[in-house]
Amino acid sequence: MKKAIVALACALVAPVAFAQTSTTTTETTTEPATTTQTTSTTYTAGTVTTYEPGRTVVVKGEQGPVSFALGTAARIVDGAGKVVTAPLRTGQKVRVYYTGPQTERVVERVVVEDQD
Repeated sequence: MKKAIVALACALVAPVAFAQTSTTTTETTTEPATTTQTTSTTYTAGTVTTYEPGRTVVVKGEQGPVSFALGTAARIVDGAGKVVTAPLRTGQKVRVYYTGPQTERVVERVVVEDQD
């Protein structure tokens, strides 16, 4: 009888002792959509009517005055491409190169055409 109890105990313990656990992990990743956007650079030529360093410049050209917001990336250079350290003056001839539509113009650089 003792052997029967030991055999029964072993039969009950064996499935628990040899049980296998399995873990399934599912990972979903999403790649960002890749888009290509083409932008073109446009310029407006004219004379400076208003200038606020680091903020705005208003240039009066053939189509009237146009206001541009100057961001931190906007550079003011001369015709040779050297950085101009003097502030723009009213009446100075410039070309403002920008990208984007008229409502969201982003100034890349302002080229001073005359440096009296």
